Amino acid sequence: MRIISGNNKGTKLKTLEGENTRPTLDRVKEALFSIIYSRKSDIDNVLDLFSGSGSLGLEMLSRGAQKAYFCDSSKQAVNIITENIEKCRQQDNCIVINRDYIECLKLLEKEKIKFDLIFLDPPYDKGMGIKSIEYIYDFNLLSENGLIVLETSEKESIPEVLYEFEIVDERKYGRIKIYIFMRKE
Repeated sequence: MRIISGNNKGTKLKTLEGENTRPTLDRVKEALFSIIYSRKSDIDNVLDLFSGSGSLGLEMLSRGAQKAYFCDSSKQAVNIITENIEKCRQQDNCIVINRDYIECLKLLEKEKIKFDLIFLDPPYDKGMGIKSIEYIYDFNLLSENGLIVLETSEKESIPEVLYEFEIVDERKYGRIKIYIFMRKE
């Protein structure tokens, strides 16, 4: 896995080993970032929840985002995220949180942080994506024109509208689906 564009283009990233991880493939990332930038070009604060290796947040920093927050409950994942941040020389622009996703979102709410882009790549078929969006809504963590990107398995059913967020784009790549949410107009 590598950074595909921007200041850190070509930087190879470490990934978690094992069957429970699913790094987002480069071809999927390229398509995803094209979709994101077709909807929003000014992205400063990014949250990479369930971040694994941190590749999505680091890709956004490489492309000009100002700050990225990474959250994963796995200590091993946090170690890899930290190594990848150092490889990309982005230490001044990153905050890494080693907590459960709900604890992380509660912490961010207390700090009154708003995000322009939130990546959600939770374990599949456990409802954690929908639950995350509920907390994002309850804690008002998304900026006015912000985007939420949710990656799920093709089998997981996602409602067209969640709270005040609606699906504005949906794509299928092999056995995964990617949903882009924005606030309803």
